[in-house]
Amino acid sequence: MSQPRVRTIVVLAAGEGKRMKSALPKVLHPLLGRTLLGHVLAASAPLAADHTLVVVGHGAEQVTAHLAEVAPDASPVLQAEQRGTGHAVRIALDAAPDQTGTVIVINGDAPLLRPETVAALVEAHEAAGAAATVLAAEVADPTGLGRIVRDEAGRLEQIVEERDATPAQRALREINAGIYAFDASRLRDTLGKLSTDNDQGEEYLTDVFGLLVATGEPVVVHVAPDATETLGCNDRVELANLRALLRDRVNTGWMRAGVTLLDPATTWIDVTVTLERDAVVDQNTQLRGVTTVAAGAVVGPDVTLIDTGVGADATVLRSHAVSAEIGPRASVGPYAYLRPAARLAEQAKVGTFVEVKNSEVGAGAKVPHLSYVGDATIGARANIGAATIFVNYDGVAKHRTTVGEAAFVGCDTTLMAPVEVGPGAYVAAGSAIDKDVPAGALGVARGRQRNIDGWVARRRAGTRSAEAAERALERAAGGQAGATENAPSGGGGASQGEATHVTADAGGLGLAKGDTATE
Repeated sequence: MSQPRVRTIVVLAAGEGKRMKSALPKVLHPLLGRTLLGHVLAASAPLAADHTLVVVGHGAEQVTAHLAEVAPDASPVLQAEQRGTGHAVRIALDAAPDQTGTVIVINGDAPLLRPETVAALVEAHEAAGAAATVLAAEVADPTGLGRIVRDEAGRLEQIVEERDATPAQRALREINAGIYAFDASRLRDTLGKLSTDNDQGEEYLTDVFGLLVATGEPVVVHVAPDATETLGCNDRVELANLRALLRDRVNTGWMRAGVTLLDPATTWIDVTVTLERDAVVDQNTQLRGVTTVAAGAVVGPDVTLIDTGVGADATVLRSHAVSAEIGPRASVGPYAYLRPAARLAEQAKVGTFVEVKNSEVGAGAKVPHLSYVGDATIGARANIGAATIFVNYDGVAKHRTTVGEAAFVGCDTTLMAPVEVGPGAYVAAGSAIDKDVPAGALGVARGRQRNIDGWVARRRAGTRSAEAAERALERAAGGQAGATENAPSGGGGASQGEATHVTADAGGLGLAKGDTATE
């Protein structure tokens, strides 16, 4: 006889979660890359049920919108008035009246549940031909949890909520995990017999088990291999504990797979992240979203990557990146900020206190320090000097700047988009470039320097600066007098009053001070 196929999954996600003290519905609180509800849906997804029904109530609009994002095939079912778990399941089954086979019911706040545990529960239920099967666990402290009550032969007798339990029942340490498998037709029949004669005045789904036992129907207890999988979440303290347990599970899995985590206790990796063998993650690092880290890359310490790809053998140190791409053997940081659509090619460098947004940094190109690169394309092997600003916004629209292959931009330069610096071109330090610089040209755009002799003595008399300047001038005057006494007679020197110097630019190309041109 073939086993019945799973037909329906019902996830209970209607509760308010008052102890969370939050405007956010409890099941939407995040935990390492997914919400509590998202983790439950991921654990049940491999069952490939015909219908996944999520019972919503408190914050129904928010939960429904979240479902549309993470599980569009799941159907929300509104429980407008929360009258207990039995009532919630009855409303869900009314939304799928023709379903037969096995019904799986899962609480929406059990994020540590593994897919293989849910699959094992279904297998045990269907192999036994049971009317109902409950997932149970043995815990050290069962406070606040429903208890599994067995008869002398070890068979399930009933499931009792703690507030309705006797002192002897409260002493039991085998608890109800809130995850069940039912035969659809027998579940429907029994749900109609539930009463509200209990401390909360609600329809308890757990009462189905006692009613089935009373009519001689077969019920089964399936014990979870790891009790931590059954833990739920009622407040922020429990949420933090679950987060730490999941962190340890995730980190252990990656280390077993060949990833080096130098300090697992301070490393937080979302369940949606992908790491390759021989990647190294240093302490105080967070890898979030759909981040990927390739083989040989070193990330950390003190790094946060969100939805970011890191190529093979790249290095990211003390930096923050969001929706960025870091190419193979590229170098980022320390203290760099890669914003969305920042793309670094192979061996590119983005250094200390550099921010990059919506820009490509070509292969081998360097932006070593103290710069902002926005809406730009930087060619291969170009060099961007310190304190360079790519001025991309005119107050209304964004504009792009292009820096060609092997171009050199001097320090403290402003590139005012839209503008292009051609391949192999140079830009003199301190320039404000608002016109294109052709390939191989030198762009210079800065004002003429003017020195006002004696200004400090006149305007800052009596200050330390004035005293230091006076001493220096006295020393210079003494040295000049000695040089004049010892100078040979005859011509060959500069005539009196003749300019004797030309100021070289940053590249030593002999531009006179004040030249402002593209040559």
